[in-house]
Amino acid sequence: MPTITTTDGVDIFYKDWGSGQPIVFSHGWPLSADDWDTQMLFFVGHGFRVIAHDRRGHGRSSQVADGHDMDHYADDLAALTAHLDLKNAVHVGHSTGGGEVVHYIARHGESRVAKAAILSAVPPLMVQTASNPGGLPKEIFDGLQAQLAAGRSQFYWDLAAGPFYGFNRPERKPQQPVILNWWRQGMMGGAKAHYDGIVAFSQTDFTEDLKRITVPVL
Repeated sequence: MPTITTTDGVDIFYKDWGSGQPIVFSHGWPLSADDWDTQMLFFVGHGFRVIAHDRRGHGRSSQVADGHDMDHYADDLAALTAHLDLKNAVHVGHSTGGGEVVHYIARHGESRVAKAAILSAVPPLMVQTASNPGGLPKEIFDGLQAQLAAGRSQFYWDLAAGPFYGFNRPERKPQQPVILNWWRQGMMGGAKAHYDGIVAFSQTDFTEDLKRITVPVL
């Protein structure tokens, strides 16, 4: 499997298909690069080079105990783009991956970046604070951590079968293969990474990062 090793010794798995302008995909919590398979197949078939990696502690990357924060996520992405010498890249991030993309561009600059798309993503800030009164109360995220610690397998199944895809809505019919694939990706990763990742995606404030970005962002 293709991997790079970061400066702190973490092996990061990645997929790299095709040629042309690169599109780099950053996945959501607690998933893996596999969550982008449909989009990668589409874009590689339209002449793009497509890249997706498993975030540290997720999927096939090292299940380390530490470094599950946006600084490390952004630095790992920077290490990957440098290793592959990507230029004029389009970065696409969903959920936590949207935060990763925003923090990467702000922290490492735009010299390799053409544009970005952040889809249902965590920026600018998810948790409720005095300056972000419309955010979600911290107790909600504390509850997610408690459910993960109490029984990760059931917790992930309930998320996939319920609110993640909207299958808890009466008009939606649950799709078992979709639920199984989400659950599979979650269970491939490490419990510590996923536990810490809840804090990373909910409590990181990306407001100043967003102000630093000048490339086009969808």
